[in-house]
Amino acid sequence: MKNKNAGWQRILLLIIPYFIIVGVFQLIGGLLSGIKFEDLGKENVYKDSVQHMVVVFASLLGTFLVIWMFMQAFDKKRFVELGFQIKNRTKDIVVGFLIGGMVMATAYMLLLVLGEIKFSKIILDVKEVVISIITFVIVAVVEEALFRGYILRNLMLSFNKYIALFVSSILFSLMHGANPNINTIALVNLFLAGLTLGVSYIHTKNLWFPIALHLSWNLFQTLIGFNVSGQDVYSVVEFSMIEKNMINGGDFGFEGSVFAIVFAVVLIVTIELYYQKKLMLPFIKNK
Repeated sequence: MKNKNAGWQRILLLIIPYFIIVGVFQLIGGLLSGIKFEDLGKENVYKDSVQHMVVVFASLLGTFLVIWMFMQAFDKKRFVELGFQIKNRTKDIVVGFLIGGMVMATAYMLLLVLGEIKFSKIILDVKEVVISIITFVIVAVVEEALFRGYILRNLMLSFNKYIALFVSSILFSLMHGANPNINTIALVNLFLAGLTLGVSYIHTKNLWFPIALHLSWNLFQTLIGFNVSGQDVYSVVEFSMIEKNMINGGDFGFEGSVFAIVFAVVLIVTIELYYQKKLMLPFIKNK
């Protein structure tokens, strides 16, 4: 008989080892990338995007190590069973990537039409574009493996899948609570982002759709000029804001905008209805 408490207990056990091990990996990554020891932990610590990429990659190594250790010791499952099975998932990757791009393109045009942002210039740097892609691929893989692959999957062992999704999304939001320029709307949007990224996982237990959506959401958000979760990184498109407010998202980026709430709710409902329809199809065909 399965122990229903095992899932949430593993999450509690994960917290301290995660912060210690990932913290050590980030420290090593920071030092290897040329960041001075006394500057580690400060805001705006990165001199360039390469340093940021190296530290993000170090976070991936630390996160994967912690999850692998826990899966070996407690879950008794292979690492790939987090949801990394790739067979027949090409459609998930393509659709997830396109959705993120379309949302950000629509958001940009909407704010442009409303006069909330004003186009300034285009700065194309191929090296920076490549670094941005690599960095946001790593971020998407790390956060989806942790929050959906391990945390949500284990919470689903202890609770109803929708309760598990709700709890994991709160944790996802709180994990970003120390980000620069955070505010109430941003926290709400991060919670909704957790729901958006997790709603497919509770039906498929596969990570490729949320990874692709997470990647494209972050990548296109920065390339068209927004900050990403409060962080100012390289953008191809530069624009200005007449006034930083809850309509344009201000310094937090589009995720600080009330429009992000609307987009997230639409996506959550659409994805959930899609999987509900798929669940109902066998019953309809048998009638």
